[in-house]
Amino acid sequence: MTSTIMQWNNPLPDIDNPILIVHLSGWIDSGGAAQLATDTLLRETGADPIAVFDDDAYLDYRARRPTMRLVEGRNTVLDWQHITLSHGRDQVGRDLVILHGPEPDMRWHAFIAEVAGAAERLNVTSCAHLGAYPFACPHTRPSRLSVTTASEDLLTRVPFLRSTLDVPAGVGSALEHELHSLGIPTLGIWAQVPHYAAGLPYPPSAVALLDGLRTSCDVVVDAADLRRSMVDHRKRLDDLVAANSEHASMLTQLEIAHDATPGHATVSELPNSSLQQVSAEELGEAVERFLRGDT
Repeated sequence: MTSTIMQWNNPLPDIDNPILIVHLSGWIDSGGAAQLATDTLLRETGADPIAVFDDDAYLDYRARRPTMRLVEGRNTVLDWQHITLSHGRDQVGRDLVILHGPEPDMRWHAFIAEVAGAAERLNVTSCAHLGAYPFACPHTRPSRLSVTTASEDLLTRVPFLRSTLDVPAGVGSALEHELHSLGIPTLGIWAQVPHYAAGLPYPPSAVALLDGLRTSCDVVVDAADLRRSMVDHRKRLDDLVAANSEHASMLTQLEIAHDATPGHATVSELPNSSLQQVSAEELGEAVERFLRGDT
């Protein structure tokens, strides 16, 4: 098997003990929360690419076909997806390195080795990867965060939910182990997204992820546009739920269950009420139509 090569920019900017932030699309990201958070980070830190991975080595183009833009029959451009390392600085001048793009479809061991090598080259001090998952929680409460990490020390330091279950892993979970073995503290930050609102972008969970980065890694971004959209999104959901007594009843049950559970509880301790008897699927479809402007 031939070795792959990351294409680094030359010269690299001055980067001082950066924090590595990872979001690779294609794995669990309900409401697009991790993507929204990553896009905000890239924009507000003024991030520019410093390295690009060999896409031919890691991506299955039959699953991730480039987008062709046609203008009256003329093929004007192909938009290829790239796995990229970008560098920016947060509001207090802290260096961030952001790994973004599609999650590799193959050769995970080689990819993880390349990311670990890049982290060592850049003197990365810590790492966090982002995700979001659907959960029976109300949109009227702040999105709670869960943590995954290979580090017992990190578990004692962050006030996030802890789970005990067997689930398929994304490449971020594999990075947790690899970077932990190199002495780089690494955690996954996962936001809960109301299961009835997970089909379309959900800004509140993206804001929760950014706030989680501040709590766990001291990453500071303003995210003013995202916070404004969060307020508007909340109002639209409030209006939709208020128009249907069954939906309002479901929301009340979710609020009761949420408020009865401490924020530090494990997911396995969360109440299991009769919520599934209420049609969250019906509400979810109504939410999608409403937020698209179809109703």
